[in-house]
Amino acid sequence: MKKSRSVFTSCSHRLGVPCLLLAGFLASALAGCAAAGEQTIAPARGEIVSDIGDSCWYVFQDKDDNYWFGSDGNGVCRYDGKTLTRYTTKDGLAHDHVRGIQQHGPTGDILITTNAGVSRFDGRRLLTLPIKEMKRAAPPSEGWELNRDDVWMTGAGGPRRYDGKTLYQLKFPQSPLEESLTARIPHKDNWSPYDVWTVYADRKGHKWFGTGMFGISRFDGKHIDWMFEPHLTEVPGAGWFGFRSIIEDRDGAFWFCNTQFRFHVQPHGVAGQEAGLLKYVRTPGVDSAVIPPGESPIYYQGVVSDQAGDLWMATYGFGVWRCDGKKMTHYPIMDGNNVVKLISIFKDNQGGLWLGTHEHGAYRFNGKTFERFRI
Repeated sequence: MKKSRSVFTSCSHRLGVPCLLLAGFLASALAGCAAAGEQTIAPARGEIVSDIGDSCWYVFQDKDDNYWFGSDGNGVCRYDGKTLTRYTTKDGLAHDHVRGIQQHGPTGDILITTNAGVSRFDGRRLLTLPIKEMKRAAPPSEGWELNRDDVWMTGAGGPRRYDGKTLYQLKFPQSPLEESLTARIPHKDNWSPYDVWTVYADRKGHKWFGTGMFGISRFDGKHIDWMFEPHLTEVPGAGWFGFRSIIEDRDGAFWFCNTQFRFHVQPHGVAGQEAGLLKYVRTPGVDSAVIPPGESPIYYQGVVSDQAGDLWMATYGFGVWRCDGKKMTHYPIMDGNNVVKLISIFKDNQGGLWLGTHEHGAYRFNGKTFERFRI
């Protein structure tokens, strides 16, 4: 891509999902979850199919090594190594537009985030979890707990936490940056700048949240601290794209959204910390000299770390980049002459890498390149 490309084309490829698509699917997913209630549904039989289809936004592998593929409109598929079964609203799924797949460790239940709530699959039935709406409050307060086995999810106005019994919709306390950011960031009434678009757990078990517009926050079990830097989400003349990717590298530094900087974040309570704000030191990320002209910094909407500690960064329309600390390796993702648009990247139980795509199915890394997954 060159600098001369239109703003929309450039941002779509370098920053992630186009503005309208991103805002639309996130707003509907978060709003839908708040309205859902639990329903008792008959056993989910599903439909045996031969292919996961073209729409495969998310890939997940459970602890029994079954693969799950979440679509944008065709429900979710489960592959046990022999049989591919599709589950939709006909089987009790809350909605056929899937926005995330996770597992609750102690019970083994699969949690499927959709545009109309979170569905829990217990191996037999699909139930839509009721949501316990919490008031806006800072920890320690009901709901704000850091327990090892809990599952944290994206949510409206704050994250959601599931403890095996209750799904809490938490609300962030006011960020110390709220007043200044509200004055400069445009947003619509049908979503909140506090909406959580990504959740990440660091090596200490602390939770990190990327929000729609108010930056990144960390919950260490007792405190919520914030950070915001415009270059992580804002492109001059092109808009704001939210905070969608967080990862801790092999050295304990954090990467947020793009390759420009690494962040060495201090624990809460260190000398010189401002109230409610993260204290950190910013150092150079990837040297622009190892990135093709016109592409630095690289904005990615999904990132994982492999077994060697290398970072794999998935962009929307510019393939996957591998960063080993010294060089960047580019893996174009193509379907013939067509660029494959990426939604997510996932590392499975064996360390294998998978890509969820906008409309080209799932892709898997074969050791040299990414190829489309077929049963």
